[in-house]
Amino acid sequence: MGVILPDAAWREREGLATLTAALGAGDGDTRIVGGAVRDTLLGIDVADIDLATRLLPDDVLDRLRAANIRAVPTGIAHGTITAVLPSGPVEVTTLRRDVATDGRHAVVAFSDDWREDAARRDFTMNALYADPASGEVFDHFGGLDDLAAGRVRFIGDPLQRIAEDHLRILRFFRFHARFGDSIDADGLAACIARANDLMALSRERIASELLRLLVARHAVAVLGLMVERGILRAVLPEIDAAGVGRFAALADREAVAAIAPDALRRLAALIPPADAESVGARLRLSNADRKRLIAATSGAGDEGPLALAYRFGDRVAIDRLLLAGADTASVVDWMPPTLPLSGGALVARGLSKGPQVAAALKVVETRWIGEGFPDAARVGQIADEVVAAELARAKA
Repeated sequence: MGVILPDAAWREREGLATLTAALGAGDGDTRIVGGAVRDTLLGIDVADIDLATRLLPDDVLDRLRAANIRAVPTGIAHGTITAVLPSGPVEVTTLRRDVATDGRHAVVAFSDDWREDAARRDFTMNALYADPASGEVFDHFGGLDDLAAGRVRFIGDPLQRIAEDHLRILRFFRFHARFGDSIDADGLAACIARANDLMALSRERIASELLRLLVARHAVAVLGLMVERGILRAVLPEIDAAGVGRFAALADREAVAAIAPDALRRLAALIPPADAESVGARLRLSNADRKRLIAATSGAGDEGPLALAYRFGDRVAIDRLLLAGADTASVVDWMPPTLPLSGGALVARGLSKGPQVAAALKVVETRWIGEGFPDAARVGQIADEVVAAELARAKA
């Protein structure tokens, strides 16, 4: 027996042994595949578990029902069924081979050949399988060596693999940013040659892959390489060397401030402020994410960090402060206070209900913020001054 999968907490997940036993893992019919195997070998926490099986989808459904495991046919046309365990969902996919591809979608046929299934996957490090019980690792294309070397390598001809699915261009760089130590020259050359193929992809797919890339370990260096080689020029021409410089500066500030990298914040650094709205729309970001992207580029403001956090929330404040190169220490973990004054208190001081009270309350709040959120006694003094000025103005 060769390489054995190390012990890991996810291997003891409730219901997993029952699931793999029901799917004939003891007879070699079902194996763990992909990220769970790769990340466990690297000592990285595993979030999702995927199983590959020689069983046809209908057989998988029958076996799960017989074992009283809830089965959801999430992608049954492509052979994928989700088994819902007490510890979370597990995707089970029948071995496949590609029949036809167009760069965005694939027509597949089911198979019972492990190597054939491995051959249709993108990179060697993602084509690793493991026996659920013994942990024995099965490697058909040298993925173990590439994993050890920190090398993201296409299975087979890189140009052909990109022609099958254009998103593999971005995946190549994302995986290199996450795992890579030395870049595969053939893979890089193929991505450069086929970069314009990204134009055929939906902007949602591009956004999903790009945002994951932006928070990877070597994101700064990899984005620099992508811009230098023109990878994003066809779909995001706004991202240039200046943007990579802003991105690198932001990453440094995040590290110094011990603030976790954030994909939207980093995207805001990459693009010119004037292009935030158009890029957000082009990438089909949600309305909330578009607003945040635009807000992040609006500068640190004139009232100070706490005022910024009070008015816009701590996340937007941290975005704006980091991008502007301002200090975030006072904002992190700060709980915004509540203005210790109501409209009724202003009415009691002589103002008429309605717009006059609302306007005066806004003035009091602005002064309260400007003075650094003083206590109720000081707010009462401010209120007296504001009401007196308002009443005097009304008489005049």
